[in-house]
Amino acid sequence: MTKHHLHFDQSVIAHRGVRVSAPENTLAAFQHAKQDGIIWLETDVKLTHDGVPVLIHDDQLDRTSNGHGAVADTNWSVMQNLDAGSWFSPSFAGERIPHLSQAVRYALNENLRMNLEIKPCVGRTQATTMVALIEASKIWEPEYAPPLISSFDIEALQISARLQPDWPRGLLLDQWHDDWAMLAKSCDASTLNVNANALTKERLEHVVASGLVVLAYTVNDPQRAKELLGWGVTAVFSDNPKMILQAL
Repeated sequence: MTKHHLHFDQSVIAHRGVRVSAPENTLAAFQHAKQDGIIWLETDVKLTHDGVPVLIHDDQLDRTSNGHGAVADTNWSVMQNLDAGSWFSPSFAGERIPHLSQAVRYALNENLRMNLEIKPCVGRTQATTMVALIEASKIWEPEYAPPLISSFDIEALQISARLQPDWPRGLLLDQWHDDWAMLAKSCDASTLNVNANALTKERLEHVVASGLVVLAYTVNDPQRAKELLGWGVTAVFSDNPKMILQAL
């Protein structure tokens, strides 16, 4: 299994940036991670209608911007001017939905690590994965440790393995699958990124024994974080990573 450059200096990852302090998946949320001393950022990548890779979680624009309708139906010329901050707080008015390249440059400039989750809209797995990896690889210099590419979509991870075999991959599981080992092998995953609610000590021991790194999401309770890390989880994704880190 691929183990390239996968090193966790901390046991917490900023989930969509620091979501408790700033609007998720924006540069402001990543800046808060930097200010809080967090090394790893997780973010979601989708494609606009005209094939531009952007950072947004939902298939629809409405929850995290003043835009309306589907991301897959909206061109970048419209999306880049949306307000992605006011919904969170008036102090973030004018915050934008980032282009993937903006986020990558920020992370590299600040010496932060990235987990890019490929989150394709329906029917857009191949295009989303190819554009995201090609765009990121244009910027990623060889001296930087590469991103962790994760997805719930096994096809996306298989495409990633062909395009960037040296970039580690993480298979996301929202529910427990007893055939996790076969699924991970099918996309040569280095990590299993599992919903914390699906993890038990016994399940975790099996995965860790296989050599896979286990990352758990989304953990905002310090006691639960301690328990999971004690069981053998390598790192947890959190909306409030500073609070988790301080409690450990």
